[in-house]
Amino acid sequence: MRRRKATVFLGVLIGLGLIYILVAASIPERGQPGKGKKLVKPSLAHTYSIVAIDKERGEMGVAVQSHWFSVGSIVSWAEAGVGAVATQSFVEVSYGPLGLELMRAGKSAAETLQALLHVDANAAVRQVAMVDSEGRVAVHTGNKCIPEAGHITGDGFSCQANMMLKNTVWKAMAEAYKNTKGELVDRLLEALEAAEAEGGDIRGKQSAAILIVKTKGTGVSWKDRVYDLRVEDNQEPLKELRRLVQLARAYQHMNRGDELLTENKVKEAVVEYSKAMEMVPDNVEMIFWPAVTLASTGRVEDSLPLFAKVFAVDLNWAELLRRLPQVGQFPRDRKLLNKILSMAPPKRK
Repeated sequence: MRRRKATVFLGVLIGLGLIYILVAASIPERGQPGKGKKLVKPSLAHTYSIVAIDKERGEMGVAVQSHWFSVGSIVSWAEAGVGAVATQSFVEVSYGPLGLELMRAGKSAAETLQALLHVDANAAVRQVAMVDSEGRVAVHTGNKCIPEAGHITGDGFSCQANMMLKNTVWKAMAEAYKNTKGELVDRLLEALEAAEAEGGDIRGKQSAAILIVKTKGTGVSWKDRVYDLRVEDNQEPLKELRRLVQLARAYQHMNRGDELLTENKVKEAVVEYSKAMEMVPDNVEMIFWPAVTLASTGRVEDSLPLFAKVFAVDLNWAELLRRLPQVGQFPRDRKLLNKILSMAPPKRK
């Protein structure tokens, strides 16, 4: 037994050693700029962000906004059962994947951040925040980050910002996060909006993102992602991000409805579909499929107004309905089909 434990321990050490080598290889060697060291031009993500965990709901993630294109693709990182990372300012992107790798190996957020900073010759221009799946938080704002720059931490969260109009931005974010009730996504959105209301990025606004995963992973990555939304380029990125969150919530109800339907729980499925329609009343697809479900299960009269609304928007939906019976997605009932298709407006000549 003792030999087996020694073997396991040795394996862990080797694994951590390999991770350390990866870290050291992917971040510039420690040294002074201009003295024989070739610096790679970094991505710029002068921005504000928040990393946070909601242990009760079992969710953790990152939210970010910046005057930079596609900020979510470089700043925000998260993995279910592991942690979340925001890497910004003069971005060293590898803080994201390597941070997750170290936390996956059992390192705390603080230990992980310290290890990465230790081998980074340009730590003074980095701003990085992390939260691990245990709720431990770590953050670094280098003394060469462009003012106004700073951070503030709290129970299970960290707010950080650089190149802000005012030095009160990260404090406003923290207050908004702490005082907002509801799901983690709502609290993250409120934090971003508070930053913008406080003056935000001195250059303005362009892109935003939210990435939320579960604190306990199932090993099925697409099921462990709760939200993964980006606004790449928009004059009002936060307004667009909030719209996308609402849309994502509605589609979660649609997806749940589909799952219930496959379990032959029709009534429960209709309830989920109805919730989605209420949340996004102008989304034609969210009207069409519930109408199909209603008509297929005998509630034809309830379905007709829905079909009429869909067909009035685009007659291609009527054509799609005609194709469903041949693949078993609608009853092979010519009379029923004709009754529904009669709701379509006449074709224009």
